[in-house]
Amino acid sequence: MDFDGLFPLDRPGGVRTASPAGAESGLTRATADSPLPVRMRPAGIDELVGQRHLLAPGAPLRQLVTGTTPMSVILWGPPGTGKTTIAHLVAAATDRTFVAMSALTAGVKDVRAVIDTARRERRAGGSPTVLFIDEVHRFSKTQQDSLLAAVEDRTVTLLAATTENPYFSVISPLLSRCVLLTLQALDEDDVRHLIRRAVTDERGLGGAVTLAAEAEDHLVRLAGGDVRKALTALEAAAASATAQGSTEIDLATAEKAVDVAAVRYDRDGDAHYDVTSAFIKSMRGSDPDAALHWLARMLVAGEDPRFIARRIVIFASEDVGMADPQALLVATAAAQAVQSVGLPEAQLNLAQAVVHLATAAKSNTVTTAISAAIADVRAGRGGPVPPHLRDAHYPGSRGLGHGKGYRYPHDDPRGVVRQQYVPDDLIGADYYTPTDHGAERAVAERLPRLRRIVRGSGGSAGPAGGARSPGASGSAGAPPPVPPGASPVGAPGTSPAVAPGSAGTSPEVPEGDDSGAAAGEDQP
Repeated sequence: MDFDGLFPLDRPGGVRTASPAGAESGLTRATADSPLPVRMRPAGIDELVGQRHLLAPGAPLRQLVTGTTPMSVILWGPPGTGKTTIAHLVAAATDRTFVAMSALTAGVKDVRAVIDTARRERRAGGSPTVLFIDEVHRFSKTQQDSLLAAVEDRTVTLLAATTENPYFSVISPLLSRCVLLTLQALDEDDVRHLIRRAVTDERGLGGAVTLAAEAEDHLVRLAGGDVRKALTALEAAAASATAQGSTEIDLATAEKAVDVAAVRYDRDGDAHYDVTSAFIKSMRGSDPDAALHWLARMLVAGEDPRFIARRIVIFASEDVGMADPQALLVATAAAQAVQSVGLPEAQLNLAQAVVHLATAAKSNTVTTAISAAIADVRAGRGGPVPPHLRDAHYPGSRGLGHGKGYRYPHDDPRGVVRQQYVPDDLIGADYYTPTDHGAERAVAERLPRLRRIVRGSGGSAGPAGGARSPGASGSAGAPPPVPPGASPVGAPGTSPAVAPGSAGTSPEVPEGDDSGAAAGEDQP
């Protein structure tokens, strides 16, 4: 098994030891039949392209390569940015013993064996040891724990590489013992420079072919900042041109070599969360074009369409809410279409939903309302259910006072009555505050009138039902006297009051109506 063309992993556990100064017995040197990306690895740090923010004099990357200061380092960056190349430079340029290990195949036993050997060498006055671990995020917590003591006392100098966000994938104690170097994807100029070098350099194609400008642009664009992908495609295109008896790589030949752009997206990695975040924020920011780009990015990368649909459904309530109640229907319909139709056709349903949500009026009042309500509940606010709201359908419940004084809103001509619906210590709590965006404007106009009626003309409800009417039972929640000219709820000619969910039983009939209908108060 070859370790990315750099270290042959021919020992159990995928471990390979290089002698000091990168001796020939320890490293796999590039040969004429090595892949082009391997042949074009920089011979020294000054040939390294990109990562300018890490290459200044005295910068950690230079110190790492030259061995000026022993420090453990975690290299974090997307594929093709030079993590393995840096490991190659460290192995070749220092007088330290270099050990390469793959997190895909090595275990705790292998890690401990390397550490024990390094400790013996150190005590005997031998060369210090650099331990390179590729894909370190694939190590379990236990495997990472096994490195802590050796990194702490510099028994080994750790050089670890990862494509995953180390703040999520590397344990905090190990991260705190290392210098984190973030490698950026190469820009187009850097990729173009390396392609041109590979065409002319004797280590590469040695000028055997030329590269048309259109073909070069195509390779640069579709590489997506991954120089390994660019050089691999260049080698394939050169082989194709040679097989056709041509010495020029034209656009058609380059297109055959690579026809799909490198998409920076990992369904289980950091890019997954970054792209998803950009997708949500673009819809929230009312930019349908950007939202469609991020949607396309996820679809091309093979994201599970059910995940996308779930995010759209959540967004419909979280960020659109009552400003466009139809948004939730559109989102759930798209989610259903994903289930019943599937890709590729369901991408049209997802796109329609995305455009609808991105262009819809926005309101997060539903989100803030439920968050405030949950915060109160977790803080211990909210007493027992008021007696008149309790379940009164089972035998014996009436004797406990359940439902006593409950007022059935449908028996009022306006469909709303004064009544306490919250526990005593939440009277007057306003969780939902509508905006004037879209359809929510009408709700914003209606809600204050509803609250005045439900809570009383003062805007804040007192005890449920207010003052007791003469002869009424003494239960809390009995209604106040009937205003002059008002008809009592449940009077002759009114329909029977049946509480929702009460299995056909009628609620307590209140003795009066204090909703203010006859006194000319607000109509909902």
